[in-house]
Amino acid sequence: MGTSSGGIRIVVINGSVRPGNYTRMASRLVVDELGKDPRVSVDLIDPGTLSLPQPGTDLDSPAARSLQTKVAEAAGVVLATPEYHGSFSSAMKLVIENLGFPSTLAGKPVALLGVAAGSIGAIKSLEHLRAVVSHVGGLALPLPVSVANVQRVFDRDGNCLEPATEKLIRGLAANLLRYIRQNVCPRLTLERILRDGIENVPLDILAA
Repeated sequence: MGTSSGGIRIVVINGSVRPGNYTRMASRLVVDELGKDPRVSVDLIDPGTLSLPQPGTDLDSPAARSLQTKVAEAAGVVLATPEYHGSFSSAMKLVIENLGFPSTLAGKPVALLGVAAGSIGAIKSLEHLRAVVSHVGGLALPLPVSVANVQRVFDRDGNCLEPATEKLIRGLAANLLRYIRQNVCPRLTLERILRDGIENVPLDILAA
């Protein structure tokens, strides 16, 4: 899943629901970078707009099913979180809990992005998030991006004030796409060849 007619679908999930949050500012740079490739489509998910149930309270929630479908159909996922009290946000945990059992993150390459107001960045939140992603079967990619002193990095309009940091954040998109093209696309193409026969697979997919 996640590729069709040579296209690549990516889901970007924000882990903050605060108005004007810096997590969204950072993740929008990733979305913008992904959007430079015409063969990539991006679904930006804001948990604040979803009616996700608390864990164990509604096993057939329409919001949870919709979220699971989007993640299941994606070739890769970006999880972006602020650091709260030394870990990732409860909003992100709620999203992960609503991805089902087994999780639809299983087998998916997952790029991690963290922001924090402190000078050491979102190191702790990214460590915890990587552990949870790995526990549910996701493939947490190397080179997560941690943004320190985030309130100085972005202005109130969401503009990044530090070119080096912007390059680092945008690099997260390139890292994810590189992994997908080197590992996910060849596997899916081979599966389609075996299923449909090479004569029925479009040339653009074979050349991807």
